[in-house]
Amino acid sequence: MRICRFNDNRVGLVEGNEIVDISGVLDRLPPVKWPYPRGDAFIAALPELLPEIKTLRNTGKRFMVADVKLLSPVAQPGKIIAAPVNYKLHLEEARADTAIHFGSQVKTIEECGLFLKATSSMIGAGETIVSDRSDRRTDHEIELCFVIGAKARHVKEDNALGYIAGFMIGLDMTIRGPEERSFRKSRDTFTVFGPWLVTPDEFGDPSAIDFELKIAGNTRQKANTRNLIFDCKKLIAYASEAYTLEPGDVFMTGTPAGVAPVEPGDILNCRIDGIGEMNVAVCAA
Repeated sequence: MRICRFNDNRVGLVEGNEIVDISGVLDRLPPVKWPYPRGDAFIAALPELLPEIKTLRNTGKRFMVADVKLLSPVAQPGKIIAAPVNYKLHLEEARADTAIHFGSQVKTIEECGLFLKATSSMIGAGETIVSDRSDRRTDHEIELCFVIGAKARHVKEDNALGYIAGFMIGLDMTIRGPEERSFRKSRDTFTVFGPWLVTPDEFGDPSAIDFELKIAGNTRQKANTRNLIFDCKKLIAYASEAYTLEPGDVFMTGTPAGVAPVEPGDILNCRIDGIGEMNVAVCAA
């Protein structure tokens, strides 16, 4: 199943080049009062909503994918958890390029752990990355991302994949500089998720997935998740030792070698096998 959020917060099922509007399923979400529970209510309720979703897919209004504005598939993640230098070749390029490391020591993921990105930096595939610091290098970083579907703490690797609600493409846009990662990577529009959420039953095993980022037809990044230092299972186990994971939390698994600057006017073509592709524009303001 491929679930998207589009236009004015409509929810849809993606079927080929069409989207079936299933927004009526939102009426089944439980009522809440302040203080509101953390996390994404739709993701939390997804298992119970599946029968209604299957009913609505037969009656919902249909749109062409090309005619809608795709938003982030997850509306309200409580946390965006990111894995730094999680591919060996990216670690090597970061250590070799002073424009990336700015004179600081680039540590391994084992040494520096995970970091968090601001949820306010999140946009969807149909929105635009704003690169407005002409005095700084701003790089693209494509990543496989996944969304947590159930509350979890102290998860073992053996059953970690059972906590995943779905997978999506991510862009971790990054201004190079001496500041902390979470500051440089949390500017507005610097976290792109999309184009839709693919449920695990359709996506399959995330341990050997090809992905690629191109600009103007030229490959910038191309890799396979088999080369992750911490794979999806290990990331969940590692993070859940420190954090309580909640429905809607997003993991960004890390980017491979090939990070490079973007310029206003660029279109980032991002593809991950089992998910599809998205084209994301960059503008100056």
